[in-house]
Amino acid sequence: MTSTATFHDLKGKNVFITGGGSGIGASLTDGFLAQGASVTFVQRSDASEFCDEMEAKHNVRPLFIPCDITDVDAFQSAIKKAGGDEGRLDVLVNNAANDKRHSTDEVTEEFWDWSQSINLKAYFFGCQAATRLMKSAKSGSIINFSSISYMMGNAGYPSYTTANSGINGMTRSLAREFGPDGIRVNALAPGWVLTDKQLGLWATPEALAAHLNRQCLKEHLGPQDIVDAVLFLASSASRMMTGQMMVVDGGVVTTG
Repeated sequence: MTSTATFHDLKGKNVFITGGGSGIGASLTDGFLAQGASVTFVQRSDASEFCDEMEAKHNVRPLFIPCDITDVDAFQSAIKKAGGDEGRLDVLVNNAANDKRHSTDEVTEEFWDWSQSINLKAYFFGCQAATRLMKSAKSGSIINFSSISYMMGNAGYPSYTTANSGINGMTRSLAREFGPDGIRVNALAPGWVLTDKQLGLWATPEALAAHLNRQCLKEHLGPQDIVDAVLFLASSASRMMTGQMMVVDGGVVTTG
């Protein structure tokens, strides 16, 4: 990973990331550790090898807590544990999601509930647990991952795009509620970031060419493009920014 900017105020901050051991989440963990932050992350699959890699690279080991974020009690307990004895949490990054493809006709009530529990419900209860820790310090930054997919009106995963839109609305409401406590809440909507998963499942030459044609900037996005944006939103460099949706997509969609 190539460091683009240094945010000095992130040194020593206590950061919690969902899905922080794989994909974009792994790059986020790497990026915050490079800034001198302490990182705790959760995910279902074992991340011990990744933690070994991070410890060798940064001389500090992230705290990995195995957890299914759809288990609200376990998820909130992990956030509380990350706060330590002081109960301090500076940054929450709600990153974990599942964009499994599906058509409207094949969606069952069970699938809908499963999809929303990962892509929206867990985000809310993560924010709830984080704000309880952040309120005592009168500061904190929450970054909720959404996606440009709902802004594009994409078909092929309607439950996922519904959750993405809901994340944006939730972010605005929480920013208003917790602003008096000094807590900032923003959303980040990435474009098509070419992670190993995307390259393995959907990034055919034809699909990549079609998407690049929609971008203003004719270069595909990589994880570092998203890491830089998250570090900015976590840092005091964005201290008066809250309730906003930041889009990082090379210029596919427009806002405002």
